[in-house]
Amino acid sequence: MLRFLWRIIKHLILWTFLLSLLMVGVFRFVPPPVTPLMLLRCQEQWCNDEDLRLVKEWKPLEEISPSFPVAVMTAEDQKFATHFGFDWEAIQKARKYNERHKGIKVRGASTISQQTAKNVFLWPSRSWIRKGLEVYFTFLIEICWSKHRIMEVYLNVAEMGDGIYGVEAASRRYFRKPASAVSNAEAALVAACLPGPLRWSPSRPTNYIRKRQGWILRHMHQVPARLD
Repeated sequence: MLRFLWRIIKHLILWTFLLSLLMVGVFRFVPPPVTPLMLLRCQEQWCNDEDLRLVKEWKPLEEISPSFPVAVMTAEDQKFATHFGFDWEAIQKARKYNERHKGIKVRGASTISQQTAKNVFLWPSRSWIRKGLEVYFTFLIEICWSKHRIMEVYLNVAEMGDGIYGVEAASRRYFRKPASAVSNAEAALVAACLPGPLRWSPSRPTNYIRKRQGWILRHMHQVPARLD
């Protein structure tokens, strides 16, 4: 019986590994049609066909304003172009901060690669199992995808408001223009809201968001304008 169970477990691990490789390989070239977070939000909000149309909007990185990748790197992950999926310095700083401020809101250190892996392949939670899978998928996309592709997927699937996913939907909803025509200031405003897209909105920026937008604009020159 134990040998039989172990054989089943080994087969499950093997097929799970092969399926994950297949998914990462396919999404290297094909836009992810939907993400687990989108499905969860639809279930929570009973979204209609119009919402589903918005979440499926997709634009190649070449058709997105260069301001967007620069703004999100400045806001979320300034070492994105050079690290291999993880910013170990930021992780150490977050760990020390959380140890000093126990009981207060936890500070994260997720890179854009980690957020992309989580958004595309995993469910939203804070469990150790999910975090372990996030590390695994982050390594996979760093190996199989280019930085250009990781950024392209991130900008197209990230949650940017209630029923709004990706920069094209966000640009049309907040600025009445396509993502290709967004300015530095507008991209910085969207990036400033990314940590809490359901709490903050570019259409109703608080004083905190305006300050964060200003900080992003002042530091956008510190990250590369192109990704290979």
